[in-house]
Amino acid sequence: MAKRCLAIIPAFNEAGAVGDVIRAIQRERPDVDVAVIDDGSRDATAKVAREAGAIVLQLPFNLGIGGAVQTGYKYAWDNGYDIAIQVDADGQHPPSEMSKVIDPVASGEADMVIGTRFREEGGFKSSAVRRIGIAMFAWLVSTIIREKVTDTTSGFRAVNRKGIALFESDYPQDYPEVETQALAHKHGLRLMEVPVQMEERQAGESSIKLWGSFYYVVKVTLALVIGLFRKPIPLPEEGGH
Repeated sequence: MAKRCLAIIPAFNEAGAVGDVIRAIQRERPDVDVAVIDDGSRDATAKVAREAGAIVLQLPFNLGIGGAVQTGYKYAWDNGYDIAIQVDADGQHPPSEMSKVIDPVASGEADMVIGTRFREEGGFKSSAVRRIGIAMFAWLVSTIIREKVTDTTSGFRAVNRKGIALFESDYPQDYPEVETQALAHKHGLRLMEVPVQMEERQAGESSIKLWGSFYYVVKVTLALVIGLFRKPIPLPEEGGH
């Protein structure tokens, strides 16, 4: 039986890019359903996404990236999807690269697959300052989980049903990408990185500014340390909703 896959696209004021992203997914992977979580956008994000053929879940106000993505995972769990893949609404995650992230999950090689910018040459890799931060978090997470990782801030990742169950129940709220890798490890998920190409955003601008970068480093580091002492949570069982 073919596995059902959902692309989760969190979007806040991404009307300029989200339609192209949806249509590209439909061309590259017509077997993948697309759900756009409109995180209280003030522009036409929901309208553009709906017209492009996506399932649109509109939040009544802005919850932030963590709340939006968790909403997508809750939808995936409740609707019986076997695989969920996160894709940015701004065009940074080329749909042509999706199969690299989905296929190891579909084949059972891993429970969670992260697309990394740092295992092959070429493609967009962000600024030097951000690469330093990414390297620091990669070292920290690698130390915690005792497994080498290179791109802890990548939001281009796919999980199986076990990962969907985890993230619909427990998902970090602010800048969650780094924390989720440690969280997945703590709950026994098998992690894998695969090299992918990424692009610069098509429209809009990053939510992380200079001050936000300092907050990001402090907040995520503290969250990772606190996470070391958290007990794994019980995951929902099939038919439990």
